[in-house]
Amino acid sequence: MELKSHPRIYVERTLALIKPDAIHKAEEIEEFILKSGFIILQKRKLQLSPEQCSDFYADRYGTLFFPSLTAFMSSGPIVAMTLARDNAIAHLKSIIGPANSTKAAETHPECLRAKYGTSELKNAVHGSDSFHAAEREIKFMFPNSVIEPFPSKEGTKEYLSRFVNPTLLSGLTELCKHKPPNPCIWLADWLVRNDPNKPQICEGEVVEEAE
Repeated sequence: MELKSHPRIYVERTLALIKPDAIHKAEEIEEFILKSGFIILQKRKLQLSPEQCSDFYADRYGTLFFPSLTAFMSSGPIVAMTLARDNAIAHLKSIIGPANSTKAAETHPECLRAKYGTSELKNAVHGSDSFHAAEREIKFMFPNSVIEPFPSKEGTKEYLSRFVNPTLLSGLTELCKHKPPNPCIWLADWLVRNDPNKPQICEGEVVEEAE
């Protein structure tokens, strides 16, 4: 019987914010996000202080846009959501649309900013720009979050080739030499004894340094 292999889906997380200008449309926006294939892992409604907004948008500090951005984002309540799906960061950015809501209405009329935003400042929704931004922003809005992302396919291959395969190959070579009656148990014992990450214990006296 031939077993079918199922493709592995790498789940990614990102942060979405419903901004003060669109808070009255929060339910509609959430429904749109859910229909786009996202799962809402965490959600909270809050109002940030100007200082908190400054910290959240620290990467934009010094721009002409910064004072008005922090004033606007602290002007009323927002909804913060941790979202998950495959390719979450890029997909959320695609359904949010361009930063300028006026231009978004012309080029991407079905996106969230075209539907609910009114300008470049009041553009309804925020989405993380990158993996590192998502990680930082999720921790900012949900301080108790534990973020342990799945490794990429390439990262997994590199880890196996560098840290697992050499030891396993040595163990299999020794197994072929010894030909034990219980090969699985023998190999398991060999791997435990020859684990390269196993702490090395030095026999001998412990010499204390004189103060």
